[in-house]
Amino acid sequence: MQRLWLAAIFLLLGYTFWISPDLSEIAAGIALFMFGMRSLETGFKTFTGGPLENALRRSTSRLWKAIGFGIATTTVMQSSTLISLLTISFVSAEMITLAGGIGIIMGANLGTTTGAWLIAGFGLRVDIAAYAMPMLVFGVILLFNQGRTLKGLGYLLLGLAFLFLGIHFMKEGFEPFQARFDLAAYSVPGITGVLLFTLLGMAATFVMQSSHATLLLIIAALATGQVSYENALALAIGANLGTTITAVIGGWTAAVGGRRLAAAHVLFNLLTAAAAILLIQQMAWTVDRVADLVGIAEDDFLLKLALFHTLFNLLGVVMLAPFVGVMERLLTRHITFTRKPAEQPRFLYPEALKTPATAVSAVRNEVGHLYDNAYGLIALGIGLRRSVIDSRQSLTEAVRGTRRLIALDLDEVYETKIKSLHSAIVAFIGEVQQRELTEEWTQQLNQLQEASHDIVEAVKATKHLRKNLTRHGMSPDPAIRERYDALRIQIAKLLREIQVLRTEEPGAVTSLSLDPLRLALQTEHRRNMESINQMIRSRRLAPYVATSIINDAGYAFGVGENLIEASRALLISPEQTERIAGERLALDEQDLARIANAARSTVYEPNHRDLTP
Repeated sequence: MQRLWLAAIFLLLGYTFWISPDLSEIAAGIALFMFGMRSLETGFKTFTGGPLENALRRSTSRLWKAIGFGIATTTVMQSSTLISLLTISFVSAEMITLAGGIGIIMGANLGTTTGAWLIAGFGLRVDIAAYAMPMLVFGVILLFNQGRTLKGLGYLLLGLAFLFLGIHFMKEGFEPFQARFDLAAYSVPGITGVLLFTLLGMAATFVMQSSHATLLLIIAALATGQVSYENALALAIGANLGTTITAVIGGWTAAVGGRRLAAAHVLFNLLTAAAAILLIQQMAWTVDRVADLVGIAEDDFLLKLALFHTLFNLLGVVMLAPFVGVMERLLTRHITFTRKPAEQPRFLYPEALKTPATAVSAVRNEVGHLYDNAYGLIALGIGLRRSVIDSRQSLTEAVRGTRRLIALDLDEVYETKIKSLHSAIVAFIGEVQQRELTEEWTQQLNQLQEASHDIVEAVKATKHLRKNLTRHGMSPDPAIRERYDALRIQIAKLLREIQVLRTEEPGAVTSLSLDPLRLALQTEHRRNMESINQMIRSRRLAPYVATSIINDAGYAFGVGENLIEASRALLISPEQTERIAGERLALDEQDLARIANAARSTVYEPNHRDLTP
């Protein structure tokens, strides 16, 4: 079907170019302009993966900051589509709030009006093709460099050059029509004309996937008298509405947060367009008054159109900004999260691949999902329910009060909830690494992949431990039961402590936060081994049982080590400076061994909260 549509479009364009060479020049202008937009997007994407993402996260704590960020970035990048799609991917990855995302979308709508000012005030009054030529030369030279930054600059220069050439060809293509016939004679007055040309503007933006390209077309047609000023205003409203289609397409494949933001984008543009249509006479009067104040000539309809585009977008922001909180609550209530089964990925959406930051955030969230699955499985593996570990109930009493282990097919659950999810994470990381990444992002992905592997190894160790725990864990022999109870308590205490750390504020957990867990694990392991050896010497344990307990103590220690290492990647802030500072202060293995040896006779007490062991 797609090939048929493509063939039909080619045939239609070919026939159009044959009957009118001037139309082919207009079409070439549109094509160059759109290619310039794509080149600009490619150029700016090479600079994502650090400054842009960090600025985006810092700029959403307040609504006015989010709106300002949307205005500034769209003005610089001249692409509200790129900013909208980036914001959708950030909200999907839970890196910024929905309210912050709505603010950025509002700002992007205002920022995109600078394109109209650029085209109306500069593009059609100056021979900008002359500026495009040197840009093309320097852009191509930079494009052949191997450096990522220089390549990005090359794409930016090429993008600007093609934008300028597109404007030039559009202007040249419309001029012959002025002498042949007047399209403005077909203008439709009244509300019917407003609605009709709004739909035409929306359709043009849908086809070209760029409101800037549509505005260029409108301004070029207006400059040559091929469309009336009133109808041009309606076309501008339609162009604004057409941008929401790209957001809907981008949000369709995103997580629930991205879908909510795409819906907010549509809602904002619809309400803004409705207000502009209903008040179009008042808006036109306001444009005339403001034009007089700022010195725009009465017959300068190009700048007046740019001013109208700015004012009606500003109207939308002023009208809806006070209700962002209400909008957020409504969208959260009506666009709900359909929770996927535990064995299916919940965060690995295609939208997450937009930038390295969103991809890494999605992987981190998915590894957290894998940890949640493993947590419940390990808890059941040692004969406790997750709710018991999450509560303040005494773990010692819960373990010693166990009469029989919970029935569990560990092998089956491992295959469905652990191995399949781990495989999906590895596959997604492989897809991300096919893109061009900085060393910092590559390092974070490698750490998360190691964390996923550590979680899988912790579950495997639990599987081995479970075999002998099923056989000896409920033994009537007090000595055997005591040793297995100690191993179960050791793992349960660690799971509880890690859960406490997971409730901390982002950035609050450092390598120092994990040192007490590592120290406690080593201390408990040494204490268990000493107790086992003491029981062997006093003949309280038979050698064949003691061998099983020693092996199982090693499995329990492996569970703990792997969970702590996985927690390091999941909980510690990814900021390079914090990570370096934490690693410098954190205890190394020799420090931990020395402290553990000195603490053999002490009892470890959790120091995060008043938790009953």
